[in-house]
Amino acid sequence: MTDTRQIDGVTDAAAARAAAARLAARHGVPALERARLTATLGARLRQCLAEGGTWRLTLGVRGADSGGGALHAVLEPSPDASSAGEGTRWETTVPLPAADRPGGTGDSDSDSDSDMVPGDDPAALSQALMSADADTALVLDRLAEQEALVAFHRDELHQTNQGVLALHAELDAAGRAQREAFAAERRARNEAENARRRLTFLADASAVLNTSLNHGEIVRRLPELLVPRYAAEVGIWLFDEEDDPHHPMTRPAATVRAARTGRPQYAADHPGGLRGVDDLPPSVLHPDRPLLCVPLLTHRAPLGVLTLSPPGERWDPDDAVMLIELTRRAGIAIDNARRFEHNRDIAETLQRALLTELPTTPGLSLAARYLPATHGMNIGGDWYDAFHRPDGSLITVIGDVTGHGLHAAVMMSQLRTALRAYAVDDGSPGLLLTRLHKFLHRLQPNLYATAVIARFHPDESTLTWAAAGHPPPVLRLPDGRVRTLDAKPGAMLGIPLEQEIADHTERVAPGSTLTLYTDGLVERRAEGIDPGIERLSAALGSFGPAELDTDLEGAADRILKPLLSDSERDDDVCLLLCHLQG
Repeated sequence: MTDTRQIDGVTDAAAARAAAARLAARHGVPALERARLTATLGARLRQCLAEGGTWRLTLGVRGADSGGGALHAVLEPSPDASSAGEGTRWETTVPLPAADRPGGTGDSDSDSDSDMVPGDDPAALSQALMSADADTALVLDRLAEQEALVAFHRDELHQTNQGVLALHAELDAAGRAQREAFAAERRARNEAENARRRLTFLADASAVLNTSLNHGEIVRRLPELLVPRYAAEVGIWLFDEEDDPHHPMTRPAATVRAARTGRPQYAADHPGGLRGVDDLPPSVLHPDRPLLCVPLLTHRAPLGVLTLSPPGERWDPDDAVMLIELTRRAGIAIDNARRFEHNRDIAETLQRALLTELPTTPGLSLAARYLPATHGMNIGGDWYDAFHRPDGSLITVIGDVTGHGLHAAVMMSQLRTALRAYAVDDGSPGLLLTRLHKFLHRLQPNLYATAVIARFHPDESTLTWAAAGHPPPVLRLPDGRVRTLDAKPGAMLGIPLEQEIADHTERVAPGSTLTLYTDGLVERRAEGIDPGIERLSAALGSFGPAELDTDLEGAADRILKPLLSDSERDDDVCLLLCHLQG
């Protein structure tokens, strides 16, 4: 089925367009495709009319009998016209549905006749126009539906975009909050680490200052602890050292103000902002650096002022608080050391006053040594004594009162005095110790002592001795052999026990040396007392007779040297040498 039309004017063009629409409708082309076909064909026809000349439109259906075909349209210049070949050929193909719509006769001629639209029939053209309007209305309805769908999706997209924007805002806020939390955590961790560092330094420095009982050592160590970590320079002004030529007499005004007010002062060209510290103008003596002046306070009165300059431009406020606390502890440590030194000097004076000046005896040389412990007050209960009795004999004694300090020294003095009083009457060493035992038990039930008493008589060649809980005497014979006089001793003096302390007698010849000592000379915590007695015996045996005869004092020093090689002693040391001239 083919329809060919000549187009010379607008009426022919309208009739051709209407024929294409009717043919497409006849073969079931959907309205949207039909409207697209007629619109496209109309546009080409308007272009042809604008170009002029005669044109030919050929409409046909191919393959309709096989159940699926296509509507074919060709618009080209008419070959009979004088303008043939001047225009542009145009053609299009529209697929048909699988089967034609019912209602036709199936006669190709009839179909051809029914699709004809006469060019001069206004009614037919009007009907074709109305049909085109119906297709256009359907297209507009579909377009309205699509616009509504587009609007719906546009609203959904807008809402989605708003949600995405809100989500991005929340994520951004969460990210900022997380970054702030991380930063706060880092700051807290740094602050905690700095606080731990300050506390550790304060504890270590306090331990260093408090372990020394020498105030000069504390003053020397304090700058070593602070420079260069917390201070560039450190100055210490002790009020009682004003006359020391090594200390400057001109001091910053902030130092003087700290001494007068007892409050820390900060002198700089900018406020320090330090808690509990007064701000002052910069020092005239040191205008180029800040100064922190902290008084060295004690429970009684200020001792001096500590003046520091910062390691950088200024101090961290927390570091300044730590420095003020360390200065307070340093003041207490210096005060404690000075009080200890004062008490120690008194104790040593008392100790030296209680020690006996050794008597001179023909044919008998005496040498004594007393060394206080290196820890504590340097005063204890160790003592030695030597004195003549009315019968001409010589009593030598060495003893040790338990404990240290003034109380032990006082008790040692009382025992020494009581022994001298008891020795006025005739009595052997064992009897004297027995009386001392009863005296101490009644005087001080909770205090104990050990002692050794030895008696030499110029008319006898014997030595009488007795011991009460004390390390045994050591006797060096003239031939250099050494014996430990380890006969059974009595118990300690003062224990709640009735006892009679026995005497022991040894024959001695000229050239013999008796050594009395306290346990501080021979006892060590790690090894006990026996190895120390062996070392003492070896030291005594190393001398020749002439050395002991000529230089007993030097011999005493040479005995102490190997036995006291340790620089630290926890106990007092007493040594008494009794040498019979050879």
